[in-house]
Amino acid sequence: MNVPSRPTRIGLQLQPQHADYDTIRRTAVEAEELGVDVLFNWDHFYPLTGDPEGKHFECWTMLGAWAEATSRVEIGALVTCNSYRNPDLLADMARTVDHISKGRLILGIGAGWFQKDYDEYGFEYGTRGSRLNDLADSLPRIEQRLGKLNPAPTRHIPLLVGGGGEKKTLPLVARHASIWHGFGDVETARRKLAILDQHCAHVGRDPSEIERSVGVHGAPEESGPALRELGVSMFTVDASGPDYNLDSLREWIAWRDSLPQ
Repeated sequence: MNVPSRPTRIGLQLQPQHADYDTIRRTAVEAEELGVDVLFNWDHFYPLTGDPEGKHFECWTMLGAWAEATSRVEIGALVTCNSYRNPDLLADMARTVDHISKGRLILGIGAGWFQKDYDEYGFEYGTRGSRLNDLADSLPRIEQRLGKLNPAPTRHIPLLVGGGGEKKTLPLVARHASIWHGFGDVETARRKLAILDQHCAHVGRDPSEIERSVGVHGAPEESGPALRELGVSMFTVDASGPDYNLDSLREWIAWRDSLPQ
């Protein structure tokens, strides 16, 4: 396995559910002050846990606000649902937030999965296969539109593709992504990354070009060192409203800071 040498980064998925926006904004600012490297939200229209009709806010308008409320952290969705927006429009939205944030946007994207979002907002749910096919069609359009916009993005916007599907998602990561994000334990990550390396070899891409990111839970010492040995360099914890507990984030930031530089 080709293990890239990258600095360890800590992400926070600040889930925009069950909370007032003032609380979400205040927590985003606090996370930046604590030293988080990347601040994510998610792209849903309803809560995923707790009261299914609870408070919730939209992803991309929030990212525009975070671009103004923060000054250092990278920001992005973990992940944008490809189904909800025309890909050319999404590229323009990303370019705009890139400029507002002065080059701090990560364009996270996935195929979508939460059926209530689709049903309530009038999007066709289709099948897992059809949603992945749509994502495969959208990624080149996003790349092409980013190359046509005036003004151009401030940088090559990192494209994060989320998901661990071995036959469709990971080949898309190998072709298009700057960052892969997955979920699961160390052994799951080991398997997915080995398969990703195979797909990179198939398309002639150096796997070290792709940053490896994993959602984590529990104490850093339980999984962090083993994941780091696999080449994972971004470790993302989550926090949900109405009261965002950042204790886990503090632990992971302290672990990051304890590592040899």
